[in-house]
This record gives sequence, structure tokens and C-alpha cells, in this order.
Amino acid sequence: MLEITENGTKYENQDGDNQFQHREISSMSGEKKQLNQEIVQQDQNAHSQSRKVIDGKIKQLKDVKPNRAVPHDQNVQNMRKVTERINEMKDQVVRAKLYLSFTPPGSKSNLVKELKLRIKEVERAISGATKDSDLSRSALQRMRNMESSLSKASRAYPDCSSMTTKLRSMTQNTEEQVRSQKKQVSYLFHLAASTTPKGLHCLSMQLTAEYFALDPKERQFPNQQKLHDPELYHYAVFSDNVLASTVVVNSTVSTAMEPEKIVFHVVTDSLNFPAVSMWFLLNPPGKATIQVQSIESFDWLSTKYHAALRQNCSDPRYASELNHLRFYLPEIFPALNKIVLFDHDVVVQKDLTRLWSINMKGKVNAAVETCHKSETSFHRMDAFINFSDPFVAKRFHADACTWAFGMNLFDLQEWRRQNLTTVYHKYLQLGNKRPLWVAGSLPLGWVTFYKKTVALDRRWHMLGLGYESGVVRADIDRAAVIHYDGIMKPWLDIGIGRHKGYWSKYVNYEDSHLQRCNIHA
Repeated sequence: MLEITENGTKYENQDGDNQFQHREISSMSGEKKQLNQEIVQQDQNAHSQSRKVIDGKIKQLKDVKPNRAVPHDQNVQNMRKVTERINEMKDQVVRAKLYLSFTPPGSKSNLVKELKLRIKEVERAISGATKDSDLSRSALQRMRNMESSLSKASRAYPDCSSMTTKLRSMTQNTEEQVRSQKKQVSYLFHLAASTTPKGLHCLSMQLTAEYFALDPKERQFPNQQKLHDPELYHYAVFSDNVLASTVVVNSTVSTAMEPEKIVFHVVTDSLNFPAVSMWFLLNPPGKATIQVQSIESFDWLSTKYHAALRQNCSDPRYASELNHLRFYLPEIFPALNKIVLFDHDVVVQKDLTRLWSINMKGKVNAAVETCHKSETSFHRMDAFINFSDPFVAKRFHADACTWAFGMNLFDLQEWRRQNLTTVYHKYLQLGNKRPLWVAGSLPLGWVTFYKKTVALDRRWHMLGLGYESGVVRADIDRAAVIHYDGIMKPWLDIGIGRHKGYWSKYVNYEDSHLQRCNIHA
């Protein structure tokens, strides 16, 4: 039994530059020990101990890491293997500059000149090199020359206390730079995720203009008599994104064994209704039936929704009508018994016919669990819900299993019988009066469908493609539905390249509208 996650609320995922920062800061490679042994052999004298101390302090730079480790150990290790020499040479430059900082200002000693020359030589040697195989033979000779110069410097400056102080200062400065850059990258990623790409805006404008140029009779979709037939397979997606909703529809229909039995309900806002409608008029989904609706057509929603949800909500993302429309499914589809609801950032990879025959066991919602600590999609109830409030603590358990939005099968008959929309409204109102949970539809879904959710096999719905979650290709290929939960959506430039192909293959980039708007894979 599952009890309650959401498609992608907590996506501030590992910053895209974590691996880059870690690689730069920890430029002291595993070969450091070997180099130190060579130096000791060259210089077995009274200064050997001071050299060990210096190297020990320098190694502290290696230990400066981002606060949150990137889970892809294998990728990081593989990168280190192909950049060992480069990292070692960067290490040499750091050590040489450190020794130069101990020389008197304006010094023109032979050692100073030699170190400056070696720094220039090594920096030129590694310039433009991204892996060890890019280095020339002369680069390796320069590396050996630099190590010889560093050996001289270690004998000239054996003062460990000064060296320690300097290294501490360098470490603190580096840590501060990392923190600053992490904040900047995080801000830019979220800015990119919340901004409509120029190409998508262009596409919407084109389609909207064409829609209003049509005769009203030409705006009608065929086979509308199927919209209320409960014997067919009904799917819904709520989206203000033309391309995203297109991929959901195309992938579902193209993988279906009986596409003629599929009815797709696309709901969007009034601003995007003309564009979405025009797109599907020009690109009908094969044998399937499609309906496009505007949220403005639901007159009953304005009285139920606006006052409750928009009260005390400063973030427009969490006050989105489309985001919370999922809690009104029985009212939107009064003639239907069951429906599968997709988020618009999913791709269907397999026929979903078997999903409809799953035993719901008297529950309302069927979803994949996200309460297993070994999985990257893990969420806890108390991460989103305030269990210090007596009302919450009395009715819910912090250890209750969480589940995901993104692909959910809902029994609308059971929903109506249990009157869960009223339950949702009660919790929505309570949350507006005091801080019971974080904003968004995820915690409201957990409490509304608490103990009313049945667990699906995780192969039905694979999460984690919208952030660096470490999901493996084999699991992705096995999944019936894959979900780009996170801010790195596949239609954005910040999308993860290795995952984009699953999504882009359902977009016809040869379409004239997309080409005019410079939208390409």
C-alpha cells in the first residue's frame, strides 16, 4: 500500500556546476603522493619534514567540496582518470604561486624568475586541454621542469607556520568563491526554468494568429461524441505549453495498441487555448480523439478556487489554476468513471492498456511510491508538512509512504463517493489560515488522498529525468512513463542532454512553424 509524492516539487537539484567546482578546487590529484616521494628522494635533508607539512596543508585544498555531493561517483571518477595529468599540472601552478607569495615584493632573484617562467609554461601547456590525451610531449617535459623548480622552492622556504597561514587564507577564499558561485548558478538555473523560451513564445504567437483567422466551423475537432464514453481510455493533461502537451499526446498514442480507443483531454488557460487548439487541428493525433478546453470554460471553478487558493499566496507558480485543477477531476469529467492524469513533462514509452485493469482495492488514486530511501525520488511527509501543528500530528503520520504526481490513475466514482474535493477544500482553507504545509499541490495531494492511494510498480512511472538524479538507462528503457520532474525540462536549454532524446523524438522538428521559430532538437 502506498500512501502519498509529487511530480516535481522539490527539484532544486544538484547544481549543474558541482562537478566542475569540485574538479577545480580539488586539483590535487591522486598522484600527489608519488610526486612528494620523488621530491623527498631528491632532497633527503633537514627540510624533508617541513615539506611533508606543506604538502599536508596543500592537500586541504582537495578537501574543499560543495556541501552537497553529486551522486554520480562513477562519472566523477572516470573524469579524474582522463584528466589526472592536467589536474596535477594545475596543482603545480597553485604551489608555485604560493611560493611566489612568500618572496619580497619586486624580487628579481633567479628562483622567482624561474617559478614565473615555469608557471607560464605549464599554463600554456594545459590551455585548451580537456583530457590528458590532448597534452603534447613537451607539456610533460614542462611538468617535470616545474617539479624540479618546486623542489628548489621547498628548500628555500621551509617556514611551515607561514605556509600554514597562507594556505588557510587561500582555502577560506576558495570556499567563499564556491558558495558565491553556487548561489549564482542556482539563481540562473531557476531563472531559466521560469522563463518562456523565445522559440515557444514565437510558436504560440503564430498559432494564435492562425486560429483566429479560421472560420468558427473550422475550429471544431472530429469524433466529439467519444468524449463522454466511459468505455474508452481517457487521458488528461493540463498544460500551458504547446510542445509539452504535444509530446504527451503523441507518445501516448504512438505506443498504444488500440489508439482508436484513446480519448485525450487537454486543458489549458485562456491565453494559450487558441495556440494549443490550432496545433492539434493542424496535427491531429492519428486515430485517437482529442479535446482542447480552456480553464475559463469552467464557470463553477471561479467561485470554488479563486478565494481559497489565491488568498495569502505570493508565488504565482503555486497559485496556478492548472496546477490545482487536478483536484476537480470529477467535476471536469462528470460522465467518466476513471481517468489517467499526466503532468506535461512526461513521455509515454509503452502501451498503458494494462494500467486500466489494475485492482484499485477501493482506493481513489494509483501512483508510484517515493518513500524508499534507496531511491533518488525519496520524499518524507514531514519535509513538506508541519507535524508540529496538533491538527496535523493527530491526523497524519510523518513516516507514511509518499507517492508521486506525474502519472496517476484516478477512480472518479470512488472519488465522488468519498467526496474528496470537499476534503481538499477543507485542507486548502486550513493551510491558508496557518502554516500547515509548504505551498504547492504536492502536500495537499498527500493529505487529500491520505490512505486512499494504492501503490503501482515503479516500472510504470520513472522519476528523475529533470535533475541530476543518477537514473540509469536500463531503468529508463524499462519504464512505461518517464518523468522530467525538476527544473531541467527537455524543452529548455538547461535540460540534461543525455535525457533529451527520449522527449525530442516525439517532436516533428521539420514542421514549418517550428522552423520559422528556430526550434530545433
